[in-house]
Amino acid sequence: MFKKSLAVLILSLAPVAAHAAPAVGDMVGTGPEEAKAALARAGCTVREFEAEDGKIEAKCTDASNALLEVYIDPKSGKITKVKSGD
Repeated sequence: MFKKSLAVLILSLAPVAAHAAPAVGDMVGTGPEEAKAALARAGCTVREFEAEDGKIEAKCTDASNALLEVYIDPKSGKITKVKSGD
């Protein structure tokens, strides 16, 4: 009974894990390769980086190919803002 319940729980959470996205406060690092790898693990494929208002902006796409703009603090390496791209 326990194994069956555990299997149902795992399978019900699988779609949530598949739609993971970067979030404010996530640590992605300060270097471009480190940030690119961390964002990829969070489900965001980086297309380009650029500097904007003292932050690093990563333009990326998620699993559904939606454009995201992820802003990273260059000193701490943490995500400060995530917004849908236009």
